[in-house]
Amino acid sequence: MADPLKRLVTELGRLPGIGPKTAARLAHHLLRVPLGQARELASAIVEVKEKLFHCSSCNAITAVEPCAICADPGRDRTRLCVLEEPFNIAPLERTGEYHGLYHVLLGALAPQRGIGPEQLAIDRLLERLEGVEEVVLATNPSVEGEATALYLARLLRGRVPRLTRLAFGLPVGGDIEYADEVTLGRSLAGRREIA
Repeated sequence: MADPLKRLVTELGRLPGIGPKTAARLAHHLLRVPLGQARELASAIVEVKEKLFHCSSCNAITAVEPCAICADPGRDRTRLCVLEEPFNIAPLERTGEYHGLYHVLLGALAPQRGIGPEQLAIDRLLERLEGVEEVVLATNPSVEGEATALYLARLLRGRVPRLTRLAFGLPVGGDIEYADEVTLGRSLAGRREIA
């Protein structure tokens, strides 16, 4: 393999979720695209690194300080939704159901990988609680996300009037027979009255 190609495969392989075979496949694809398209990709990567940063208030990815959500006077400042990563904001925004502010932890507790409370943006979360009436814990339904939610619940209990957790359960269009026991159990626990 030529040195530039080998270097590209190595660099692509450093991306999360990209193994050696996928890195090689992507590199070979990039060899086939027109030079202009490759330059556009390279330019987009550099532009992201040069122009985007984390909002100093909520840790969302932004090009302006504060981010558009934190700067929006129409947002409900008594509600604060806690998420693991900045990319978790977009799906919640698309629902049109939540109109409060966000706080991104920039990760989840994972002691086996050396990620403890000190590595997350928890101190900043505690600083933002003044005037907050509800904190919504919207960490992922993974082992790390659950551990993070439990840790935060213990830490926040008594500091805010209302502490809630996103409900988890069956997806729309899913079949009960294919649901795992944990998902089905959460669906039962989070059931609602039918009006």
